[in-house]
This record gives sequence, C-alpha cells and structure tokens, in this order.
Amino acid sequence: MAEAAELDLVEVAPQATPPVCRIMDYGKFRFQQQKRDKDARKKQKNQVVKEIKMRPKIDQHDYDFKVKAIKTFLQAGHRVKVSIFFRGREMAFLDRGRDVLNKVMAAIVDFGKMEMEPRMEGSYMRIMIAPAIQLEAAKKPSAPKEGAPAAEKKAKKEAAPKTADAAPVKEAKEPKEVKEPKEAKENSDSE
Repeated sequence: MAEAAELDLVEVAPQATPPVCRIMDYGKFRFQQQKRDKDARKKQKNQVVKEIKMRPKIDQHDYDFKVKAIKTFLQAGHRVKVSIFFRGREMAFLDRGRDVLNKVMAAIVDFGKMEMEPRMEGSYMRIMIAPAIQLEAAKKPSAPKEGAPAAEKKAKKEAAPKTADAAPVKEAKEPKEVKEPKEAKENSDSE
C-alpha cells in the first residue's frame, strides 16, 4: 500500500502490541518535527546567572558598588550568585564571610530572595539569589483566588448607578466633550 502511494511505512509505537505503523512521507514528517523543535527552542527563555565575588574584608565603597550591581541584575530578572572568597588564614574566620552575605541579603530584601542558605564550596562561600519579580510572577498564575469572581461582581454592582436619573446625565456629558474639539477645529479652519 505504501509503495503504491509512493509514501513510507513508519513504525510509530514499537512497544505497543501489535506495533503501530503509519503510512506517511517520512521526509516531510522529519522536516515538520525539526521545525517544531526549533520554534520551541526560540520560545524558551534562558535564565542567566550573574556572579558577584567579594572578600570577607571588603571595603564599604566596594561593598556599596557591588550591592548596586546585584540590585541592577535582579531588576533585569537575572539570578545572582554571590561568592565570598577566602584565602589562607581567612578560612579560620568563616563567620566574617557569613556576616557579609547576611548584610547583602538585608540590603537587597526588596529586590530578591535567597534560594539557599550560605554554603562552602572549596574556598568560596556562596548564596543564590532569585529576583523578586520572577517569584511574584510564578506565584500569581499558580494560585488563583476562588473569591475573585464574586469580588469583581460586587465591585461592578457598587460602581453601577443606584438611580435611573444618574446614568443618562453621565452619557449626555460625554458626547458634548467629544463634539467641542471637532467644532473648534471647524472654526479654526474657516478663519
């Protein structure tokens, strides 16, 4: 049958009993599948992770400058990895590095949220910070409020005029405001 139609016999589900086959143009099928995959990759948003490195004995100006950069990255929607690098004897004073990270988190509490507690990776102490904008966007669609439709109906009822006389007065004012600029244009054209 496939040869008569000049098409290919393609096994679709080999694990099924009996195996499922389709008669189709395999070249066209592969092309369409590649096209779908390419479109899916285009629509996929890659999350960028920015890294800021600090030292446990960071100066105030350097600290302020790096916190400002962290805020900028978070506002742009990027995740930020904050690393504290310890050298030599500094490894004995890990609490200083933890203090710097806690100070950073206190400074950017409005812009992002810590994804994990500070942890040591070799001679680095690191935390990951996710942008607050992204967190809010993720929460809104996943948790729709059940009482929202009822609240909207109640708000519409309150916004509606209570007497029949009030509605026509509002409608009468709106067309006058629209007509006045048109008449003004006509008068200025005739002059």
